[in-house]
Amino acid sequence: MRDAVIVEAVRTPVGKGKPGGALSGVHPVELLSHTLQALIGRSGIDPALVDDVIGGCVDQVAEQAMNTTRYAWLAAGFPDSVPATTVDRQCGSSQQAVHFAAQGVIAGAYDVVVACGIESMSRVPMWSNVPPGADPFGASVAARYPGGLVPQGVSAELIAAKWSISREAMDVFSADSHAKAAQAHADGLFEAELAPVPTSNGLVSMDESVRPGTTPEVLAGLRPSFADPGFAERFPQITWSVTAGNSSPINDGASAVLITSSETAARLGLRPLARLHSFAVTGSDPLLMLTGVLPATEKVLRRSGLGLADIDLFEVNEAFASVVLAWLQETGADPAKVNVNGGAIALGHPLGASGTRLMTTLVHTMRRRGARYALQTMCEAGGLANATVLEALD
Repeated sequence: MRDAVIVEAVRTPVGKGKPGGALSGVHPVELLSHTLQALIGRSGIDPALVDDVIGGCVDQVAEQAMNTTRYAWLAAGFPDSVPATTVDRQCGSSQQAVHFAAQGVIAGAYDVVVACGIESMSRVPMWSNVPPGADPFGASVAARYPGGLVPQGVSAELIAAKWSISREAMDVFSADSHAKAAQAHADGLFEAELAPVPTSNGLVSMDESVRPGTTPEVLAGLRPSFADPGFAERFPQITWSVTAGNSSPINDGASAVLITSSETAARLGLRPLARLHSFAVTGSDPLLMLTGVLPATEKVLRRSGLGLADIDLFEVNEAFASVVLAWLQETGADPAKVNVNGGAIALGHPLGASGTRLMTTLVHTMRRRGARYALQTMCEAGGLANATVLEALD
């Protein structure tokens, strides 16, 4: 049976997703193009060997419209004979791109494929794809959920209430994310995965949202971000404790992984970083929205034949601190194995790029730490989640 392995993985530094952010002057096509050039260049393969390029992007409008992935490949100067497509599974878009790519390799449809992601939230703000007055849901969804669906921040508040997660616990978790990310940068742990980006203001080589001096005390001074009288009346259990400090920021970034089979890797002289062992995608309650990581984790472990104790490293996307803390409560996973280099609260969350950003960090950390198995999972808008198990090959 064919397998699928990751043979190279790179990412840009993550910039603040606002005007003046480190990467805000870079067109998203150019940002992803830079990442693809780094990926192919580091692998040493002939780009003409790539069978497909599958990219994730959430706000596919304006500068991210018209199949951004295709134009990023062309902007990189690579053969126009190589096709590309852009997919949207919300925050998990590029993790889904990895699934599609790996499943294509295993099925024999591909020999070599790129999975990648891009989001420039400074240039294409979140919700740009939903013009004012537009209804992305329709009457039947409104009838099914007569109270109405809620913004993600309110879902994060509902999760905090349901799992009795305190403001203090979320702030402590978030400060620790910054401390781990800052230490990882100081120790040079991201150097192997980063593709620094030249800009008109100089070379960007660091993740811009990391705040080394962040403490729980500092975070405790921030106001709740999503407090709303209407939602307070509807959900009296909410204590309004989700803030900008215990949520992921808005960011710019791109990332990419190169996937092939073990057989093709050997033929091309490529050394696998990890094997893509098992995959799962799940739906969950779209009101709570962000709890899909729980059934996704259970499902991918069941499919893999592994138990939680077999997993050496976890990457659980830090969309909000309450999501990861609820996941920890439900799974009983060892917190010391989770997001060991910090997570999205510190490193940032450029939506469409985050799936392959997490996977890039994960495969390099597996190699560095000698981990056998690793698991990545991400919550996604609409009540969705992806989960992936990786396995080291040597």
